[in-house]
Amino acid sequence: MNAPELPALFVSHGSPMLPLEPGTAAPMLQALGASLPRPRAIVAFSPHWMARQPTVGSSAQPPTLHDFGGFDPALYALRYPAPGAPEVAAQVAALLRDAGWTVHDDPHRGLDHGVWVPLRLMFPQADVPVVPLAMPWPLDAAGAYRLGAALAALLHQGVLLLGSGSLTHNLYEFHPAARTDDPPAAYVQAFTAWMRERIDRGDTAALLDYRRRAPHAPRAHPSDEHLLPLFWALGAAGPGAATQHHSGGVHYGMLSMDAWEFRPLADTVD
Repeated sequence: MNAPELPALFVSHGSPMLPLEPGTAAPMLQALGASLPRPRAIVAFSPHWMARQPTVGSSAQPPTLHDFGGFDPALYALRYPAPGAPEVAAQVAALLRDAGWTVHDDPHRGLDHGVWVPLRLMFPQADVPVVPLAMPWPLDAAGAYRLGAALAALLHQGVLLLGSGSLTHNLYEFHPAARTDDPPAAYVQAFTAWMRERIDRGDTAALLDYRRRAPHAPRAHPSDEHLLPLFWALGAAGPGAATQHHSGGVHYGMLSMDAWEFRPLADTVD
């Protein structure tokens, strides 16, 4: 049987509270996961694991990491017992080395909340193997795009490339009394509208230069790390990728929870 052609995904995982405060994003992620062909494995790229060089998690049974503090105790009881995929981890490492990256292996690394929070919704049976990939730091948008491009071949081998971040992410503006259905801040609306339009146009040059060109970029992202998984997914899909937007709404007035599928150009040709 041929491996399914899969998209590269960007999803917004927002707050660790998503499992307990699902808002509009959780149903969207559930529907997105149900719409996809079953992958043979998932490579997950999250800003909650950073390293000096790209590092691949090769554990056969990665633990669930509760890499946050001060939240509802119910969160710490949640687990996502997906298996790992050491053979896919080896493929990831080989592809990155072929592209000129220095790569390390971590046989003990677990799944941070940027990985398991969306995957619990998308693949609730936890039966698809997951390989985490550390974000090399420092990294910029162009570097994230190149890193994703190095893994493009995996999309044609039944591997789902999942970039997990947030379309907007300014936690300095989070208010403890905020609710998931609070109206979005004006700067969030302006920034997300700009991003959606450039993604729809396929304007990669503008997207990679978003910090200078997008309205309110420094306010939407005081630092880059939560948007870099979007550029990683774009790079994996490559120029001319077909895009499909999934609206997740805005949580707490300031966390835009949108998701995108990016399908390589070859996948759209009959």
